[in-house]
Amino acid sequence: MAWPQLPERPSLRARVITWLLRLVVKRWPRGDCQALVRRARRQLGLLRWMSPLVSREVTYEEVQSADICGEWVIPEANYYEEKVLLYLHGGGYVSSTPRTHRPITASLARMANQRVFALDYRLAPEVPFPAAVDDAARAFAWLMEIGVKAENISIAGDSAGGGLVIAALLRLKARQQPLPACAICLSPWVDLTGAASYGNAETCAMYRPEDVSAFAEVYLNGASPRSPEASPLFGDLHGLPPLLVQASTTELLFDEAVQLHEKAKKSGVDSTLREYPGLPHVWQMCNGLMPEAGAALREIATFIFDKTK
Repeated sequence: MAWPQLPERPSLRARVITWLLRLVVKRWPRGDCQALVRRARRQLGLLRWMSPLVSREVTYEEVQSADICGEWVIPEANYYEEKVLLYLHGGGYVSSTPRTHRPITASLARMANQRVFALDYRLAPEVPFPAAVDDAARAFAWLMEIGVKAENISIAGDSAGGGLVIAALLRLKARQQPLPACAICLSPWVDLTGAASYGNAETCAMYRPEDVSAFAEVYLNGASPRSPEASPLFGDLHGLPPLLVQASTTELLFDEAVQLHEKAKKSGVDSTLREYPGLPHVWQMCNGLMPEAGAALREIATFIFDKTK
């Protein structure tokens, strides 16, 4: 597929939103892991207020069973009934829900003309690693159990959810199970060691390098951060499906996105990296507020359509 040229600098609206995020998020207090969890859940939970703004032309159906929890996001117009996007939300593995990420899931349901299943995976510290990987792999198997073919499933996630996408693919591959048609990682967190290169520590509007170690400590609960299912950057990426990675050139996790893309390419994966200039972490949540969010989501929808046709 032909990729449109990206702008050389962020839009005015993007610059304003980035400035506001720097004031609110990057200055939060550090040093107490439990306080970090409470703050993340409270702050990211505020995203729920955006739900009515983005919920036009879609309906939501809750799923609550013994081993699968989440929500269907269903376009009200005609859609491809045989195709499904499995979405894994971000939040440092400690916060957020499918509802907080409706700005992304509702937009993608409309743009890709297909159902989205947003998984409500278990969070740390109540249920630490590898519960999130267990839930993600189980959700993919469940979709096939209800009749969706693997070649019609795409999988996407942002931040921690982006890392969880790759971790789930590694789990499925290790068990010789079918893989989805394609995968999309939005600003993925794929190295939980805290030893990665953070060239954007000063330019990132939201996070600092020490936040990586704090969230990882809560999620891993003593497990090794070098485990491929914890830090999929250390995994064997051979045989994974086509991959789209989106990241901002000024966010903390940009270096990890580049490393994931480069390792995927060296492993024979059809990988594309889209570098958006000067935007906040997971700017795709701001669809309707900044033009770059809509552009990125349209790219994802086009990529899904191209790989699942």
